[in-house]
Amino acid sequence: MQTQSRAGGQTEQPGPACSTRSACSRYTRARPPPSEGWGETARHPRDRRYRSAAHLSVPNSCRFRLDGGAILRTRTAVTLSGVLDLFPDTAAVEDGELVLGGIAASTLARDFGTPLVVYCRRTILGQVREYQRVVPEGLVLYGTKAFPNVALLRLFAGEGLGADVSTLGELRFARSAGMPAERIVFHGNNKSDDELRAAAEAEATIVLDAPDEAERAHAAGVTRALIRLTPGVEAHTHQSIQTAHSESKFGLDPDQALATIRDARELVDLAGVHVHIGSQLARADESIAAVDRLLEFCERVRDEHGWLPRIVDIGGGLAIRHSRDENAPSVAAFAGALVGRFRAGWTEPVWFYLEPGRSLIGRAGVTLYRVGATKRSGGVEYVAFDGGMSDNPRPQLYGARYEALLANRADEPATGVFRIAGKHCESGDVLIDGARLPAPRRDDLLAVPATGAYTLAMASTYNGVPRPAAVLVADGAAQLIRRRETIDELLSFEPDV
Repeated sequence: MQTQSRAGGQTEQPGPACSTRSACSRYTRARPPPSEGWGETARHPRDRRYRSAAHLSVPNSCRFRLDGGAILRTRTAVTLSGVLDLFPDTAAVEDGELVLGGIAASTLARDFGTPLVVYCRRTILGQVREYQRVVPEGLVLYGTKAFPNVALLRLFAGEGLGADVSTLGELRFARSAGMPAERIVFHGNNKSDDELRAAAEAEATIVLDAPDEAERAHAAGVTRALIRLTPGVEAHTHQSIQTAHSESKFGLDPDQALATIRDARELVDLAGVHVHIGSQLARADESIAAVDRLLEFCERVRDEHGWLPRIVDIGGGLAIRHSRDENAPSVAAFAGALVGRFRAGWTEPVWFYLEPGRSLIGRAGVTLYRVGATKRSGGVEYVAFDGGMSDNPRPQLYGARYEALLANRADEPATGVFRIAGKHCESGDVLIDGARLPAPRRDDLLAVPATGAYTLAMASTYNGVPRPAAVLVADGAAQLIRRRETIDELLSFEPDV
């Protein structure tokens, strides 16, 4: 029997059937034993609730295995294709239901409630490996703003990654996760004195972003810094997430940066340069142009001041696909191209830093919602769900587009086009305008992929709605990594209650 790969490309013959908990050699090397690293909130595969779930105790004829990222199916397991290509590596449909990390979506919703953001550990680790292959002689820094979370930061620290932070809060998350000081880089276009002192106390590297910052950093006790160059390159992305154009609020233009290097060398250990042109970058062209300007700058500062960077931080920004009609380059095609471009033009030894956020965790995340009211209004078929712009404001902020499937009816064909609307008091609270689905019914489970980054991180309590929980899944076990907020907690900020 032939099976289709996850990307819908070449087919291959399946090996012996096994479950997601089988000893797939590549995955086994990339993860600890199932019981390792799980806190008290974790539920191990031996937990009776999961052992009794039909979708986890799968008969041999229905089992599938994961092999190098491809799903190999036997009789009834459904291969990843279409919208499922947007889901994490462990996603599959078994007996009509979406399974993530070896756990049925309905089981996750039952045990943790909805809305719920489900992170796939295997997908995250796969992205980590891709970045580490690009810079074996460098450091990968997780862009903490994508989702500040102690459990994820602890996972990254254990894999040898660092943390890119930009506020006191993000720094506290990184330190609480045990992130080593030498792997923390502190950004920010308007660092306060408190932030500079905290960075100094943490022995973090700061990124100079203003002409007077070196002097202020020295006074605060900071010992090591990079300098952020604004190369004057306009990224091909939404204007709100462009960061390196000539009018950007971030960084210093070449003349300012040159003057800052001249003056700052006596105040701090100026270790290198940083550039980052924006987020959700679906092509490398503009980033390569930025690297070319970075090379020109490094040559200029070498010739005029005899200064050589030891660290070259080329930022992050790699896009992910949120819908099937979007494209995104691979880590190697994007980050590898930037590193290769700099290497080709610079003969001095340097240590590379990369700062991915979305591309590390975005596709690893799936949000589960519960369907509520359904109705027709002026020719539009509305489907309401128990979340909205308070847990994912990206459609309203950036015009982001998503897709979805019904997790409990995942093998049913679409029968119509629906407007997926949140519960908030805004007509613009629409998550997906034009989702092709089987006709949703109340209490169906809606699964929205590619929601691991900049959703919970940007969530609010609009309309007094508490923010959702998050879990990390692997090998049939689910670890609670962010508990659900309560209304009592929201009221705790009110002094008169």
